[in-house]
Amino acid sequence: MAGFHLDQRLLRKFFKKDASELKSVLLACKGSFFSAWFFSLFINILMLTPTIYMLQIYDRVLQSRSVETLVMITIITVAMFFVMGGLQFVQSMVFIRVGSRLDNMLNRRIFHAVFKRSLVQPGFEAGQPISDLTALRQFLTGSGLIAFFDIPWVPIYLIVLFWMHPVLGIFAVVTAIVLFALAFANEYFTKKPLAEANKQAIISRNYADKNLRNADVIHAMGMEESLLARWLKQHLLFLSLQSTASERAAVLHNLSRVMRIMSQSLILGLGCYLAVKLEVSPGMMIAGSIIMGRALAPVDQLIASWKGFAAARSAYERLSELLDAVPATEQFMSLPAPKGHVSVEGVMSGPPGTQTAVLRGITFQVEPGEVVAVIGPSAAGKSTLAKVLLGIWPCMAGTVRLDGANIAQLNRDEIGSYIGYLPQDIELFDGTVAENVARFGPVVPEKVVEAAKRAGIHEMVLRLPKGYDTPIGPGGSVLSAGQRQRVALARAFYGDPVLIVLDEPNSNLDDQGELALAMGVRTMKDLGITMFLITHRPGILAQVDKILLMRDGQVLLYGPRDAVLAKLAGQPAQQPAQAAQAPAAPVKH
Repeated sequence: MAGFHLDQRLLRKFFKKDASELKSVLLACKGSFFSAWFFSLFINILMLTPTIYMLQIYDRVLQSRSVETLVMITIITVAMFFVMGGLQFVQSMVFIRVGSRLDNMLNRRIFHAVFKRSLVQPGFEAGQPISDLTALRQFLTGSGLIAFFDIPWVPIYLIVLFWMHPVLGIFAVVTAIVLFALAFANEYFTKKPLAEANKQAIISRNYADKNLRNADVIHAMGMEESLLARWLKQHLLFLSLQSTASERAAVLHNLSRVMRIMSQSLILGLGCYLAVKLEVSPGMMIAGSIIMGRALAPVDQLIASWKGFAAARSAYERLSELLDAVPATEQFMSLPAPKGHVSVEGVMSGPPGTQTAVLRGITFQVEPGEVVAVIGPSAAGKSTLAKVLLGIWPCMAGTVRLDGANIAQLNRDEIGSYIGYLPQDIELFDGTVAENVARFGPVVPEKVVEAAKRAGIHEMVLRLPKGYDTPIGPGGSVLSAGQRQRVALARAFYGDPVLIVLDEPNSNLDDQGELALAMGVRTMKDLGITMFLITHRPGILAQVDKILLMRDGQVLLYGPRDAVLAKLAGQPAQQPAQAAQAPAAPVKH
């Protein structure tokens, strides 16, 4: 049962990380794996059909010269081949179903995990986990996995060889031990360089992707060769590691194949010697060579597919790490629709993954329907405040509440339709203008047009080639910067929001756009919607009710617009309005 124990050890290596969530998904498929294993028993028994057929021809048909016997054993052999082919087809279908089931059980969970990781880790390569899921599924549906199911049945062939003659069995066992040793050597000598090569390949690809997104800047300022040199440094390291692993694997794979082919020839010679000594029949002499070749084929196939196995194992480990690091989103009890009352209570926060607090002890309240301008110098923490208000970034201390509920504990799929957000870095998505405004939900024409009119872009959209059905390309590349900002503003105004946060909404707008923005803010104010406007331009201040002045992550002034402006015009405040917390280095955002 040495082959069976080897198979168990390899599977334990594959599942060596105890990531309960991913492991539980695989365990949910254990019934299918058991079925495939069960089929492999009969498939491997039927693999003896050619050998038995040959033995019958040599030892029965040729001696009896009976055509009837030849016809009957040929019919039986053909039937066995059809049965074996049917079992192999069913086994392949089982693997394909397992791969599809695995994908269906994990795709939504992995997408949500990738999404949450991207929120708290800017620059995270979101496409890698999707590729990892594909690699894992392809390995489970490919021929490489079949070798793991065939290895436990190697003892079947060895037992047959022992039955033919103990010497043949001993020779096959020694050869199998040598090939198993080569398989383990392949794992030992290629595991580390393959893992490092995969890691460098991901880094190199991500670096190239991020740079090529800014190809216009690179081309305009002649940065191509400099960036190419940096990319080549990473890429060549990947090639070096991959070459090292591939060279080692090639040596061991070729050595394994030579050993297997050579042993098949040697066992033929050994069988011939035993036949001369009349200890086996001539048919057994040839059958012994065929059976040993079949016995050792899974080991050779295992070594040949080791690269795919290593890639699937790395994918499994990365997915395990992701699902461990990003737990499934907890669903809270649904609450009534919010009205727009915002309460910020002693909030300290900063970029996720850091211990530096950009916001320090922020406290204020906003009543439903009030419009608040957030102003202050660069690096004051204004954009950080915007992300914290919406629950995008977590609080290190304190709480942001919407109608009394902690915004971090509201179900995002329910609360999202009540929130509008225009980030400082505008991001539109590949689709039509209408789809972007409707947030890629069902496009309700009346609501889309209403949001466009609120943002003052209805006439602008009608002048586009296909109006609201105009495809805007990846990232809104078809539109100008000002048009993208105004479409994003309409997206923030879409539906029935109760809280809207606009971060530098006029940074790319001309005078006409500024006027449209002011009218849009006035319209939303008249509808009783709570709004935060983060801005450096004073023109929009005429539309606000209150002003929040920030500096170094703290509130300097907060109150009615006219009172704050009067105080700034008279005697600017120099000290924070609230008690300072422990000092922290300012971070620019």
